[in-house]
Amino acid sequence: MSKKIMTAAIASTLLGLVTIAVTSGQAQAEKRTFTVAAVEMKGGVTVDKEPFPTDALPAGAGYVLNKPDQTGRWEVSVYMWTPSQIIVNQDDDVTLEFVGINGANHPTTISGYDKSFVLKRGQVTKISFKADKVGLFAIQCGTHKPSMAAELVVLPRK
Repeated sequence: MSKKIMTAAIASTLLGLVTIAVTSGQAQAEKRTFTVAAVEMKGGVTVDKEPFPTDALPAGAGYVLNKPDQTGRWEVSVYMWTPSQIIVNQDDDVTLEFVGINGANHPTTISGYDKSFVLKRGQVTKISFKADKVGLFAIQCGTHKPSMAAELVVLPRK
């Protein structure tokens, strides 16, 4: 074997070993897709089974407490994103598929990623981005505060 070929083979092997050493233990960026539903959780009962609550719910349109009707039935509801926490790694390609199930519309922002949109009932809104910033980022419906909040957690790449 000529000296040139032998040198090239050694250099190629060393380059391969260095690449393995540098990249081993490092997670690779992934394509991640999540479905996020806009839901209204609701419960109700009659006053003969449970008394109507006397304590007020937190202020904002995210919580609704309806007084007893003529039959004595009262209801409580809360608007939420489900899931309420999404965890990804830095540099992942993320797609959030928001589905409008309850509520006519939800003006939504994802802080830190300059994403804003209005989600409507019966529609899917896809938001895609590279998770290039590490941290905690709020996903908030502007109408149904404070309950309709979620968080995007971007972990540092190892």
